[in-house]
Amino acid sequence: MQRMLTLLLLVFSLTTHAQLSVKNSQDSVEFKLNDMQELILLNHPIVKQAGLLSKEANAKVLQALGGFDPAISASFSRKIFGGTEYYNHWDSELKVPLWVAGADLNIGYDRNVGIYNNPETRTSTTGLAALGLSIPLGQGLLIDARRSTLRQAREMRNFAEADKINQINKVWFSAGKDYWNWFFAYQQYVYIRDGVNLAQRRFLAIREQVLLGDKPPIDSVEASITLEDRRVQLQKSQVELLNTRLVLSNYLWSADGIPQELPENAVPQKVSNPKESVNQLRIDSLVAQSAVQHPEILKIRSKIAQLDIERSYRQELLRPKLNLKGAFLAGRRDPFAYVAPNYDFNLGNYKVGIDLSFPLFLREARGKLREVKIQQQELGYGLQQTGREIQTGVTSAYNDLKAYQSQVELQTKNVASQRVLVLGELQKFELGESNLFLINARESKLIDMEVKRAELISSFQKTLVDLYYRAGSRIAPDADTR
Repeated sequence: MQRMLTLLLLVFSLTTHAQLSVKNSQDSVEFKLNDMQELILLNHPIVKQAGLLSKEANAKVLQALGGFDPAISASFSRKIFGGTEYYNHWDSELKVPLWVAGADLNIGYDRNVGIYNNPETRTSTTGLAALGLSIPLGQGLLIDARRSTLRQAREMRNFAEADKINQINKVWFSAGKDYWNWFFAYQQYVYIRDGVNLAQRRFLAIREQVLLGDKPPIDSVEASITLEDRRVQLQKSQVELLNTRLVLSNYLWSADGIPQELPENAVPQKVSNPKESVNQLRIDSLVAQSAVQHPEILKIRSKIAQLDIERSYRQELLRPKLNLKGAFLAGRRDPFAYVAPNYDFNLGNYKVGIDLSFPLFLREARGKLREVKIQQQELGYGLQQTGREIQTGVTSAYNDLKAYQSQVELQTKNVASQRVLVLGELQKFELGESNLFLINARESKLIDMEVKRAELISSFQKTLVDLYYRAGSRIAPDADTR
């Protein structure tokens, strides 16, 4: 009976404490990190919400383009009293804003007849047409409010795109960490579960030996205590595994926006000895890339570009307003024809006007310009600090990554050595040179070391996710490296 017990323990140790001893049932489905990433990018509400930022920015550009929309206006009034037509007024105008020089093209038609009409505005019965321009020669020549608004709205699209990427990266960063927490909780549960199964088999075998008189009752008590202790650990690991599954389910949504649960038969992907997929050359590349493409950097640069436009506009407001308005006039030769050739436009018929205004102290314009320049300095300092923090963060994450890789390698060797000690203790027990207490101690130490190794692998993978997040990228190499 003692030889049978020893053989049972030896075989079970060899089969259950192999490298990453994860025994999935045949119906288990491996839920990989890439699978979750695909689901998140397609269906997660925050990702969909982030996609609206670009649409919102385009809507603002459309609003700004409204400042260049042609506008038509018309008015009509007439008064007849006592059989006398006092006045008959018809005024209409088409105003077309132009991008060049902030000018406006004006096309108008007026017809003002009647006895009591202002001679200044009186026209013939065929009316009077006008074709002219309104050009700012001072303030508004280089840039005006509508051009400033449109340019800033277009820059806002770059800000919105960077903000969208930043929000998606945050979701993926959180999801990646929770995935590897689930990975560790699952591995911990598997190792402790295997330890419970082993303790239970040993307890049953020793109990039979005690009943046969081959073992003292104290051995049965020792085996029972070990079994119950591991069952307590198993219950705790089950709760942790359940909680990590619930947290991970927060990221799972259907295409219709219905929350999804992680299937009961889903298991995390297998990861053995993680290889260092990031070297110093790659780190230098990530740092250089983050200095140009990191979402936070892009957002700050977009704000700086908007302030550059605002500064140009505010500088333009320091100039005096000097607007020149002019139009050629023509009457209609044919009262019943409204096409252009029937209008008599010539250089002798025109109207012209000049408007001039200039605040004497310009305190409002100078104050606003000074404020914009201060904001530019603030963003410049912020850009420097953000760039430095990103570079430091990437380097720090890389250092952690190397440390975890070294620890995983050392822990893997320790686990292998501890497994040799367990097998050696079993052989000594077979020869009668060991006892049950030492075997239990060796096995418990092996389980703890395997759990610690799984924790280090989980930390390594979370640090890898953190590294790419700090560099402004959500795409990290596939962690399934064996």
